[in-house]
Amino acid sequence: MDDSYGPDPATAPLPAPWVTTPVTGDLLRGALDLERTARGGLLPHRLPARARAQSGGDEQVAQAESQPAGVRVVFRTRATAVELEVLRTVVGYRGVPAPPDGAYDLHVDGEPAGRATASGGDRVTVDLAEGGRETVRGPVCRVRFDGLPGREKTVEIWLPYTETAELFGLRTDAPVAAVAPDGRRVWLHHGSSISHGAAADSSATAWPALAAAVGGVELVNLGLGGSALLDPFTARTLRDTPAELISIKLGINVVNRDLMRLRAFGPAVHGFLDTIREGHPATPLLVISPILCPAQEETPGPAAPDIRDGRVEFAALGDPAEAALGKLTLRVVREELARIVAERAAEDPALHYLDGRVLYGEADFAELPLPDRLHPDAAAHRRMGERFGAYAFAPGGPFAAPGEPFAGAGGPSAGAGEPSAGAGEPSAGAGGGS
Repeated sequence: MDDSYGPDPATAPLPAPWVTTPVTGDLLRGALDLERTARGGLLPHRLPARARAQSGGDEQVAQAESQPAGVRVVFRTRATAVELEVLRTVVGYRGVPAPPDGAYDLHVDGEPAGRATASGGDRVTVDLAEGGRETVRGPVCRVRFDGLPGREKTVEIWLPYTETAELFGLRTDAPVAAVAPDGRRVWLHHGSSISHGAAADSSATAWPALAAAVGGVELVNLGLGGSALLDPFTARTLRDTPAELISIKLGINVVNRDLMRLRAFGPAVHGFLDTIREGHPATPLLVISPILCPAQEETPGPAAPDIRDGRVEFAALGDPAEAALGKLTLRVVREELARIVAERAAEDPALHYLDGRVLYGEADFAELPLPDRLHPDAAAHRRMGERFGAYAFAPGGPFAAPGEPFAGAGGPSAGAGEPSAGAGEPSAGAGGGS
C-alpha cells in the first residue's frame, strides 16, 4: 500500500519556467458544490451538501454524485503545456476486470484537442456477493497535455465520469486566468447512468455533452448512475439551480431497482415536477422517458448484474405477469409519463415530453446493441446526442433559441411502433454563471 499523496516522482516535470495555479471555484464549470479534502485537494460535487446528507448515506448516490460527469476545468492561457494534478478514486468489482482509466478530454476554444488518463490514486474493490469493500491508497498524479497552440485561448479539461477526481493544481508554462461568463444559456439535465455517461468514451462524448455542443449551451449534468429515483433532494437541487433549460430523463432506475409500484410512481412524478416548478415556474422543462431496453420493456425489476467470464450483463428478475398488479416496466413508465405531461401541459405550456425511443429505438438496437443489455455504447451515445440536439435546439423545438415558438405540445412520441430517427467553495458553473 502506498500512503504517499505527493506528485508521482516518475512524472517528468514541465520545463522551466512554469506556473503553479491552485484549482478554485472560478476555474470550474458544472459542479454544484466544492469540498476541501483532508489531503488538501478540491473535490467537485454534483449534489450540494444538504442533498448529500438527505440521501441517508446511500453509497450509490455518494459514488455517482462525486464522479465529475460534465465537470470541466476552464481557463484562458497562452500555455503550450498543461498539467492537472489530481488524486483519483477508482471503484471496481471483485471478479470483473479493472475498469479502464477515465478519460480527461482537452478542448481548445471549444474543439477537441487531446485526451489523457490519470494513474495512481486510490482503488476501491467492491465484493458484490458479500457487500464488503477494500481500499488501496495511491499517490497524486499529473495529467499532461502539451503541444497546445501558443496563442491566447480558452482551455477546457473535461473530468472523467468514471472516477472521483480530487484536484490539487494546474502547472502550466504560461499564466492562466479565469474565464468570464459568455452569456450562453444553461441546460440543467438530470438522468440515470446513461446521462451520467455510462459506456461513452468520456464525459465530453456522453450524449448530453454532445447535445449541448449542438445547442451551444452550457451543460450542468446531474446524471446520477443508478440514482435517478425521483428523490425529493434531487428535485430540490434542480429547483434551486439557476438554469434557462431543464430536462429530466426518468424511469429506468425506478424499474430496475423495483423501487415503487404504479400507484406511487404517478404521484411521485407530479411531486418531482411540482418541486422543480417552485423554482422554475416558466422555464422550458422536458420530460424524457427511457430509451429502448428490451430486457425491461415488459419485465419488471429488480435488475441484477450477471458476471460470467469477467463480463457483466444485466438481467431483469421480475415476472411479466406482475405488471398487471402494479409493478413497473418501461412500457408502463412511458405510458404514465406521457399521460402526466399531457395533462399538466394544458396549464403549463413550457412542459414537454420526449419518448426516449426517439433517441434509441428498435432499429438502433439491431445495429448498435446494448453491450451489457442496459447501457448504449460510444457510437450510440453519439447518435443520441445528435438526435437530441437536432430535436431540442432546432427552430420549433422545446429548447429553441428565444423568440422561436415551440412547434407543438408534448414533443415527438415513438408510440407503439418504431421511433423516428430524425430530427464548500461556490462553483462559477453551479449557478449558470458561464
